[in-house]
Amino acid sequence: MFRAGGASLRSVWKRFGLRSERYRPPAVSVTQEQGEDRAACEAMQRVTARLVAGLLAAVLSLLSGQCWADGGSPSLAERVIWAVNAGGDSHVDVHGIHFKKDPLEGKIGKASDYGVRLPILRSSPEDQILYQTERYNEDTFGYDVPIRDDGDYILVMKYAEVYFAQSQQKVFDVRVNGHTVVKDLDIFDRVGHSTAHDEIVPFSIKKGKLSVQGEVSTFNGKLTVEFVKGYYDNPKVCALYVMKGTLEDVPKLQPHPGLEKHEDDEEEEEESEAGEEGGKKKVQPGSKYKVQSGPRTPNPYAADNSSLMFPILVAFGVFIPTLFCLCRL
Repeated sequence: MFRAGGASLRSVWKRFGLRSERYRPPAVSVTQEQGEDRAACEAMQRVTARLVAGLLAAVLSLLSGQCWADGGSPSLAERVIWAVNAGGDSHVDVHGIHFKKDPLEGKIGKASDYGVRLPILRSSPEDQILYQTERYNEDTFGYDVPIRDDGDYILVMKYAEVYFAQSQQKVFDVRVNGHTVVKDLDIFDRVGHSTAHDEIVPFSIKKGKLSVQGEVSTFNGKLTVEFVKGYYDNPKVCALYVMKGTLEDVPKLQPHPGLEKHEDDEEEEEESEAGEEGGKKKVQPGSKYKVQSGPRTPNPYAADNSSLMFPILVAFGVFIPTLFCLCRL
């Protein structure tokens, strides 16, 4: 009966497709263990690659930010909001500044190109025309400059004495919105004959207020630059422009060795004479041949970029050990 029962049981198993072997748990092969190790290694490599990519992106971001700070700021020509070649036609100077034709032509004063027959010292050959033409008037005259945005600005006025050959022949003042910013300007007394001279006036506009040379007044969106008639001859200007920025942004005229040497000799003589009298004589701001043509040229080596090396060293310090560990795996 047992056999019959056993035979019947086996026949049932066969009928339903079942096997009579004893259950055995599946064995884990060596190949499967290697596959799991490889998957873990690949996961580690992906995580490490993401970390390295993040570090490199951070370094590139710092480098690009520094490059933008060093060379990505607006150019000089882009900072200029208004420029006019007084008494002359339009002109683009060596810095890319576009000087428009004089808007006062046929309205106020007289235009003169008397200076085109003379070479202008301290000016580049391409831009001498800015000092060779001029506009003058027998009375006070000026220009209106529209300014919409707040900020720090610079007014640059260009001059050259091409007619008179001595001082006290042409002396006048310059006003900005009623503020006297240049007093008793005698171009020949400053730099001599047929020599470029720039008068530079910084000012700022903030919340409807104009601040210039320590004085403050209400600003209505228009900067009025006036050349005031004085006791000696007529006021004039050769060219002028207004730009956003500070004194350090203004291009400097070429040096004039003759005038600078003469000025140094005069200072030494005054100091020696004052020493004999028992005290140092103070040099007056209006001394002869005084040259005021803008700020000193900035030192191109003054900027320190050593801080850029730190993130680069950190990135390599993390990348190299990580790469070494991956090679060991």
